[in-house]
Amino acid sequence: MSHRAIGSIIEGQELVTAPESATVAEAARLMREKRVGAVMVVEQGRLVGVFTERDALFRVVAESRDVETTRLFEVMTHNPRSVSPAEAFSDALHIMHEGGFRHVPVVVDGCPVGMISCRDALGPELEDFIYELLRQERAQDVLSG
Repeated sequence: MSHRAIGSIIEGQELVTAPESATVAEAARLMREKRVGAVMVVEQGRLVGVFTERDALFRVVAESRDVETTRLFEVMTHNPRSVSPAEAFSDALHIMHEGGFRHVPVVVDGCPVGMISCRDALGPELEDFIYELLRQERAQDVLSG
């Protein structure tokens, strides 16, 4: 299986951040504009939270909150798990699987440098996985025939 470093995946990635005082509506517009499913919430250059489309649905819409007045600090995921650029992408996938979430911030000394998402798995890791499944299927055919 491929062991891509997270740093190679986020290389050249534009940071999508908002202050914790931003409204949900502002964050949603930013997410739409940047075509992302999560925004990193940053104060004084440091990651303090993550606001995702699931947060918008479960913590805002489902609770009938006003998107124009609700601030991110009220509904974001505080102190999210994060990874460093030097870690393997498979480590980030494991964190996502264990935590039941789809985005993991990438930080260096508490400062965000990128975001990894489950969508990033549509790269070499998926190709390797499919190749391995096909290899096992062929081996099974040989053993059965």
